[in-house]
Amino acid sequence: MTSRMIWILVVLCCTGLDAARPALNQELSTLFNEMWRLDTNRMSPGVDYTLSVQGRAGFVAQGSQAVTDHAALPLFTSVNETKFQTITTFSRLITLLDNYERSTGVAEQVTTEELLEISQFLDAVMQTPVMKRAHQYLVSKRLSNSDVRQFKEQLKLIWFQLYRRQRNSRLDSCGFEHVFVGETRSGNELIGFHNWVQFYLQEKNRHLDYKGFKAGHRDLPDQDDHVLNLQFTWHGVVKPVGSAFIGTSPEFEMALYTVVFLLNTDRSTIELVNIDQCQMELVVVRHGRSLETAYPKLLSSNSRHVRQHSH
Repeated sequence: MTSRMIWILVVLCCTGLDAARPALNQELSTLFNEMWRLDTNRMSPGVDYTLSVQGRAGFVAQGSQAVTDHAALPLFTSVNETKFQTITTFSRLITLLDNYERSTGVAEQVTTEELLEISQFLDAVMQTPVMKRAHQYLVSKRLSNSDVRQFKEQLKLIWFQLYRRQRNSRLDSCGFEHVFVGETRSGNELIGFHNWVQFYLQEKNRHLDYKGFKAGHRDLPDQDDHVLNLQFTWHGVVKPVGSAFIGTSPEFEMALYTVVFLLNTDRSTIELVNIDQCQMELVVVRHGRSLETAYPKLLSSNSRHVRQHSH
């Protein structure tokens, strides 16, 4: 093959990749920035927590346990745990994190006490300015009922309704478990796990080992980045690349993903949005009327996308 032919193929491949990226959703960017400003429970980098992002992680195939550690230290150097206890949505989130079976295929047993914990968590979330704004928006789009009790039932169905993650398995999963807690599949795959509070607590208890950040070659994450792409092991099982908001409140994440979930009926949705100084894709996958997974995929931080556009 001639060098000219190879160059044409490279150009075609690259332009094809760009074409596949969705256009910026300005309406959602505006809404989510408003919700960002309303997120008074969000923790501040350098004040409420400090990070040590360390080295760039290498490639690991899904299911492989061969991973090189590019981060000798934990990701979280410190976190103000007093806020976990005093901010209701954080404290009620934490009570839910130990309610689930780690392995898929193992039926979830939901106790009366756990149902109460879910109800109390949703009550706390719904009282926040962030979720109130999301509810208001969804009502304006005729996607949610204005009655708060019905909205609570809608949130419960989306996030906490149990379903089978594999066809012949038992009721072994739900959106909340997958996104906020994490699951293992077949003993060698780590799926979900997109919440920074769970990451910190599992790292603190030495169940999780941070291996380094994942980013493009021009990108070096800062300690104050609000979204990070990460590589880590949990109970010895590797997550080749996982992404999470950092420092945000549980209600902010839940509100964001709920809005994207309800705006679309496709099984898989990707929305390109700008939030604060970051450009990201929000990926939401549905499992019928419930959530299968949701996570942010950081594309650029520190307003680099704004500077590039101006050039």
